[in-house]
Amino acid sequence: MKIQNSISNLNQSLAKLNLASKKAFNQINRDNRVKSVLILAVGVAAASFTTKTIMEKVSVKSSSITWVGKKVTGKHSGTIDLKDGFFEMENGNITGGEFVIDMNSIACTDLEGDSKGQLEGHLKSDDFFGVENHPTAKLVITNAVKDGNSYTVTGDLTIKETTEPISFDLQQAGDNFTTTLTIDRSKYNVRYGSGSFFDNLGDKTIYDDFTLDINLSI
Repeated sequence: MKIQNSISNLNQSLAKLNLASKKAFNQINRDNRVKSVLILAVGVAAASFTTKTIMEKVSVKSSSITWVGKKVTGKHSGTIDLKDGFFEMENGNITGGEFVIDMNSIACTDLEGDSKGQLEGHLKSDDFFGVENHPTAKLVITNAVKDGNSYTVTGDLTIKETTEPISFDLQQAGDNFTTTLTIDRSKYNVRYGSGSFFDNLGDKTIYDDFTLDINLSI
């Protein structure tokens, strides 16, 4: 009789232990499922807040750059070609960018014939931009703050291997972006005819500042 009671008690204990084990196992499964759901939720939330930077290539064919340089006795104007360029965008807003200008493409549009060729050759010579040794110039956008349809842009401009900071306003109209850069050529070792470095130039003085009117399309 005692043996039967002991066996009965043992069976009851085993049954209770088995039930407790099942409850513990089920609880662990529930905890794991909760953890998995939480991890998934955190992952989805993190992904939704992650900003993705995309590169928007600029259409070289649809973009244009015109220049104006002034001297005491007048001014000259012309064009120069964009070689390559892109904007860095986050959520449709500009955050950076890089643009390369083909210095060999400098052209004068207000002169014709020999005068046109002479000026273009002089601008490409070492007196000015030395395009044989410095075939490209580069603008890198380091920061852009949007306000309506315009951006306040800061960046670095490199001409003749000399880099200087630059800031300007960039206007946006759909896929088109326009700006005017005013550049002090003397900062980039382009000093021919500069009254800032040479005396008694008289009416041969060429002003240091020149402008680039830039129209970019993506």
